[in-house]
Formats: sequence, C-alpha cells, structure tokens
Amino acid sequence: MPIVRIELFPGRDHARKMEIAEGITSLLHEKAGISPSATTVIFSEIAPTDWVVGGKPYASPEPAET
Repeated sequence: MPIVRIELFPGRDHARKMEIAEGITSLLHEKAGISPSATTVIFSEIAPTDWVVGGKPYASPEPAET
C-alpha cells in the first residue's frame, strides 16, 4: 500500500487537491498495477516562512503589529 505525502504551500482549494490525488492514484494504478483502493495521498500545507532552503526561509515572516 503506497502512501504518497505531498508537502506544499497553502493556497490550493479542496477540488484542486482532489484532482491531484486522483491523478496520482490513477498513475500508480496504470504504471504499477496498484489498486486505487490501496493508495493513500496525504497533503501537508506548510507556510512559506517554515519552508527553509539552503538555510534560508522561502519567505520572511510578517512583522508583528505593535
């Protein structure tokens, strides 16, 4: 049973995530013969400020309001 974890920035609506999950499930069925009922897709949304590449965040946090 494959588990596909997708980590991405927030912003995609539910319908778009379902399109992605269905596409991945279909691809695994077509290319690897895995039953669609055996495939799990998990989405994790991560804020750009918590996504660090090369030791630097992808985005800077908003300044705190005083």
